[in-house]
Amino acid sequence: MLDCSASMRSDGNLARAKGLLLALMQEAYQRRDHVALLCFAGEVVELRLPPRRASAWNDDWVAPIAAGGGTPLALGVQRAGQLLAKSESRQRWLWLLTDGRSSENPARPEAADMVCVVDFEAARVPLHRARQLATQWDARYVAASNPNA
Repeated sequence: MLDCSASMRSDGNLARAKGLLLALMQEAYQRRDHVALLCFAGEVVELRLPPRRASAWNDDWVAPIAAGGGTPLALGVQRAGQLLAKSESRQRWLWLLTDGRSSENPARPEAADMVCVVDFEAARVPLHRARQLATQWDARYVAASNPNA
């Protein structure tokens, strides 16, 4: 899931998230995993990549992904849960790339076997909502500013 809200435009967060997304997709391709991509912003959750076996990726694929509007986190999580529930993969991963700038506090999708929240928050006064969500979900937390943590 990729947070494409307006707040992700600041400090190059969306560009960094796209770079990480490309790296994750490349790893999935090498492992022959199945992938899907949901982008959420405004009042919309868009299925940018329907579930399928991963293939080779390049910058041209992510370049058109833009940011704007609010953060419909609960709606995005709900849609991700629906996709994961339909998946026949051995282990269903949910990656959430976000700056956590949402007041919504959705429950972890039951169909997600493993969850990783990658935090792109770069505000002067951090809210730490992505970290709180990861803790609530018993998920792995990674600060995008320190991806090796």
